[in-house]
Amino acid sequence: MNLSQINLQITPSLSVDLAELTFEFIKSAGPGGQNVNKVSTGVRLRFDILNSASLCSEVKSRLFKIEKNRINKEGILIIESQKYRTQEANKKDLLRKFSELLIEASHKPKKRVKTRPSRKSVERRLDTKSRRSKLKQSRKKPEW
Repeated sequence: MNLSQINLQITPSLSVDLAELTFEFIKSAGPGGQNVNKVSTGVRLRFDILNSASLCSEVKSRLFKIEKNRINKEGILIIESQKYRTQEANKKDLLRKFSELLIEASHKPKKRVKTRPSRKSVERRLDTKSRRSKLKQSRKKPEW
């Protein structure tokens, strides 16, 4: 099967060519006894964001903001999965994580609409503030 023809569908409008993803199998940490030292069940994904033809520039810039700790100096996103005891399960988990990342990066953040508190809410806040102050003042020992 030719990997260059297979796409990972993230959203209806966004898909990533699997040829752009590089999988590396690593030894996992954690439980598993002697087997964990012998078998490479962990999976590391490398994705070159800068040279990716699948992503538009807006998604790339958002991805750099969201995942700045997982991206190296060359602009390569590195994600690992060691959660499961099999390579296949870790690979599926990794693709799920990658998809969630791209979904998050593909959403445009909403512009914040500046609002001011209503006059009534300001009055209520100040009223409760003064009541609380009077209550605390009444607890003080009287000065002679």
